[in-house]
Amino acid sequence: MSYRTLAGQIEFEITGVNDQEATGEMVVASGILNPFGTIHAGALIWFADVIATNLVLGGEQPQEGMDSFPVAVTLNAQLLTNRRDGVLTATSCWVRRGRRISTVRTEVADTQGAVLLDLTSTHMTAR
Repeated sequence: MSYRTLAGQIEFEITGVNDQEATGEMVVASGILNPFGTIHAGALIWFADVIATNLVLGGEQPQEGMDSFPVAVTLNAQLLTNRRDGVLTATSCWVRRGRRISTVRTEVADTQGAVLLDLTSTHMTAR
């Protein structure tokens, strides 16, 4: 049986984190496209998950050896549409903010405001 090596590259920027929301921006590049030429679902989910995690962290920079980290325990993703190019924005806001368990809703949209991904994630503080 023959196997092949697949490679990709994802790059995005966290553009803001405050008490109520976190935002990020990602340019659609060849490293996140699937063979059909649209954005790979995993790249959209990865982008949304990282922005949501930064909301839960409250702007604290993730570092190796941290005392605690908000790991995602559930992800519910609705892939609504897709793109071949452009710039995407992710916006995360609270559904429920708790001491140990928090739920966040993240929308990833294009520059025209069309929502590509609607992701709800629940994060538990791991110690």
